[in-house]
Amino acid sequence: MKKLIENREDLSLLVHTFYNKIRADEEITFYFNDMIQDWDEHLEKLTDFWEMNLFGGKIYKGDPLKAHVKVDEHFGGKIGPNEFGIWLNYWAQTLDELFEGENADILKRRARKMGTFIYMGMFNSRS
Repeated sequence: MKKLIENREDLSLLVHTFYNKIRADEEITFYFNDMIQDWDEHLEKLTDFWEMNLFGGKIYKGDPLKAHVKVDEHFGGKIGPNEFGIWLNYWAQTLDELFEGENADILKRRARKMGTFIYMGMFNSRS
């Protein structure tokens, strides 16, 4: 039986395991490694984001759309549905490997919605 997502520690495991996969993927790793200077800080921030997203509270400080528009601009507007699909597949795969239950399902749905929102925001910001 897999574990339920019940707290920040579970989310931290999810985020760290997920980004280990992203960082090993030759097709998209450079998008992350070119932009992220401090991985430990970034993973903490993402854990804050998902904790806020799933459990509420106001720990996360940031603007995901603004951050992703900046990345897209850095790469000349070349980030597309394929890259988001890879990201989303790793997210669902990692959730399925580590967890089960309602919160895992919620995080899959929210990641799909967030990916669509961010991609459309990036696309609409291109000149």
